[in-house]
Amino acid sequence: MSPKTLLLAALLAAAPAHAADYTQAPGSVLAFAGTYEGEAFTGRFPGFTTRLSFDPTQLAAAKLDVTIPLATASTGNSDYDGEMRGSAFFNSAKFPQARYTATRFRALGGNKYAADGTLSLRGVSKPVTLTFTWTPGAKPVLAGKATVKRLDFGVGEGDWADTSLLPNDIAVSTKVFLVPSK
Repeated sequence: MSPKTLLLAALLAAAPAHAADYTQAPGSVLAFAGTYEGEAFTGRFPGFTTRLSFDPTQLAAAKLDVTIPLATASTGNSDYDGEMRGSAFFNSAKFPQARYTATRFRALGGNKYAADGTLSLRGVSKPVTLTFTWTPGAKPVLAGKATVKRLDFGVGEGDWADTSLLPNDIAVSTKVFLVPSK
């Protein structure tokens, strides 16, 4: 090997490695579930967008950014949807979007990880942990779950704050299909 080749190899080896950058692909889902007066309901946030920088061998460089348009929240029940988008819940006219960002990631073993991030919803920012599995490949998949305490964000004010009607814990799940960013 020539001295130039050796120097180049040494510089490349010393260069910091970066996580791979991904954007969300079609077919991805961000859903929520809970109960109202003991009856289960589920809903989705169509139109959410995800940007991810992730390499399981370099968690310190990982980043997750999810933007959630609140006016698109849908349970398939027009009564629920109208109320949910209104001022007592998401107040989507005043707060058109929520955002989840994470820069601290932990390995949980196997292909399981935790993203310790911040959810900003209705002008309130609180920590939320997303646990997820990572399926690598040409089109990787992040499949995760989190629990959001709705009252911490003022979701369900007034009579809706009664947790016997609507529990405080809302289950959030996601399955994000990813493609490398260009």
